[in-house]
Amino acid sequence: MSQKLNNILFFLSGVLCVVVVGILVMAVQTKASQRQNNYEEFTYNEQSNSVGLGNSAEKWQEGDILYQGEYYRYNKNIRTYLLMGIDKDGPAESVESGTNGGQSDAMFLLVVDSENQKLSVISIHRNTMTEIEMYDQNGIYLMTAEGQICLQHAYGDGRKLSCTRTVDAVEKLFTNIPISGYIAINMGAIPTLNDSIGGVEVEVLQDLYYPNKNVNLTQGETVTLSGNEAYCYLRGRDVNDFDSASDRLRREEQYIVAYMNQLKQYASGSASAIVNLYDEVDEYIVSSVDFASLAEELLDYEFSDSIMYTVPGHTQMGEKYEEYIVDEDAFEDLLMEVFYLPVDVQTE
Repeated sequence: MSQKLNNILFFLSGVLCVVVVGILVMAVQTKASQRQNNYEEFTYNEQSNSVGLGNSAEKWQEGDILYQGEYYRYNKNIRTYLLMGIDKDGPAESVESGTNGGQSDAMFLLVVDSENQKLSVISIHRNTMTEIEMYDQNGIYLMTAEGQICLQHAYGDGRKLSCTRTVDAVEKLFTNIPISGYIAINMGAIPTLNDSIGGVEVEVLQDLYYPNKNVNLTQGETVTLSGNEAYCYLRGRDVNDFDSASDRLRREEQYIVAYMNQLKQYASGSASAIVNLYDEVDEYIVSSVDFASLAEELLDYEFSDSIMYTVPGHTQMGEKYEEYIVDEDAFEDLLMEVFYLPVDVQTE
């Protein structure tokens, strides 16, 4: 293996994430950075990274909110699910609770508006700096401190405990907006999910060369990705390039939309086809979601790039690792757009 190839690490992010989204809307419509020094990718900081709407707990329940001169109310018709891609290749297995639960390199919120039959998908950068709970190797709580949100999943058992702790961290980041359930998937499922629906067509966003996987993708070309190509497209990045995680996130977002469109053609309205596909990768998944009921409800929902959002912010170099700093004002705008509805209080 060449030195250049040694410098390029595969990261599980999108793969899992994409797969995660794929699966949810499948069943529904039926490291990421390396393991850096035993998950020590955090910066101690007592200051919270919350935005203005989240200054008090359960802010979303407090009735009407005055925002930029208008009143808004939390949309109680929506349900929100956290989709996670975990940086492990094999089936999802329990580990001793501590620091080995695996990082959630890919994180997306799927927001379902049942009244308007609308979906929204919000991507969360793996390096987003927020408050996370940290534990020692024996699973003993140490402290809550500011760190990359992808690390929260590592502080757990690799299954339910890791997932629920990550849900808690994301809820806090999103000003205590409630999350109805979660889906976490390990990376080994990607080739199967991709190839089982006939591959996914994309216009390549960056050059990707992985000779050991027989993958050579050129920016600008339109290709139908094979399983190995999808795996590399969603995981690969050069850690020597600053903010390469953001480039990978763009590829993941692109792939999700393309995958969903191909999935609809593959399913052709057949819920059983989606369920069968889910069953093929069941061992890679940890989930609290009732796929059957979601599949029945969401099969005909629209899925396009117009429903894709990203937690706004920028990447900067921290003391040791890259940090994604949330733009609080823009984040508030996003929260109001996706989770709240305008209210005319004078007519009530």
